[in-house]
Amino acid sequence: MVSLKKIFSPTEEKKSHQLPSSMVAKELGEVNIRLTREGNEIVFTILFETVGEGWQTGVAIDASGSMQSVFGKSLENGPRGTPPQQLVKEYMKKGWLHYVQQQGKSVSVLSEECKADLVKRGHYVWSKNQIEPLARKMTNYLASKLDADGGTTVIYWACGDGSQIEQLGDLTSTDCATASFIGPTAVTFGQKTILTPAVRYFVDRFSDAPMGMYIFITDGGLHDLDNVKQYTVELCKEIESGRRNPIKCVLIGIGQEIIEAQMEELDDLESGTNIDIWDHKIAKEMRSLVEIFAEIVSENQIVAPSGIIYDANGKVVKEFKDGLPSKIKFVLPTQSESFTLEVPGQSLIKQSIAMPK
Repeated sequence: MVSLKKIFSPTEEKKSHQLPSSMVAKELGEVNIRLTREGNEIVFTILFETVGEGWQTGVAIDASGSMQSVFGKSLENGPRGTPPQQLVKEYMKKGWLHYVQQQGKSVSVLSEECKADLVKRGHYVWSKNQIEPLARKMTNYLASKLDADGGTTVIYWACGDGSQIEQLGDLTSTDCATASFIGPTAVTFGQKTILTPAVRYFVDRFSDAPMGMYIFITDGGLHDLDNVKQYTVELCKEIESGRRNPIKCVLIGIGQEIIEAQMEELDDLESGTNIDIWDHKIAKEMRSLVEIFAEIVSENQIVAPSGIIYDANGKVVKEFKDGLPSKIKFVLPTQSESFTLEVPGQSLIKQSIAMPK
């Protein structure tokens, strides 16, 4: 059984911090640090591909209005700069352009006729579709490496009024390689970013699965954060009591204006249980897709026959003679700004814990 226990207790967690992915050695998953009276308590995971038995997987792609640019559905200034104001008036009169509020800003929503006309007049060029390559890799990875049925379920969420979902279907690894991810077609890009219905979709559809892994690609800015928190707490209590099987949800931030604060709130949510449902990553910082499993490790799983951890001065701080587990916890002297993991037959793994100034 995969353990989803949180690393720290509620009081300890407030004093801890997690190193950003860009600082973490490629062999490691997450590195968490907490200052104690004895020194820096380090909890880290060893990164490896998880093999699922009976797992169900899903990928949900944010299709709210603010995501149009990363879908390649917005326009960027071309050589002639901003179009004249009379064009904006003309387009609004034709019903080709209107505005919605997204993440505290007024976002223009242009019809396909409006976009085509702007490109034709030479005022704009199309933005690049950043979603498609990421979605292809993510869906292919889950379908081929983890899903029990050899396919992963894909949906768009935050469509229409912000709460609607458009189903793309169950994609096999072969499908994923050439799948088109251009945004919703049956409904419009959403006026709000409402996450709860997308979470419920997977939870309800795969309620009998031994384990669920669901990825949510977004730029953040949730309009229903409190509702998501409340629903998450309910799920945690049901999982801990045995009334529901474990699930793991991962937010993947994409785009130039990611609102990471809300992702962190879910990642650090205290549910009053030992269950941790949410994790978050930033797409451009991810070294590999294996990182989505950084929090999903069995504390008793042995990944090497032995191992030794040294402080910055080469002093042994912990030794594993009977097997190296995938999740490791130890105390590092306060004055030591790094540690080194030695595993027989492999190169030394050195990890700095000093945050850049």
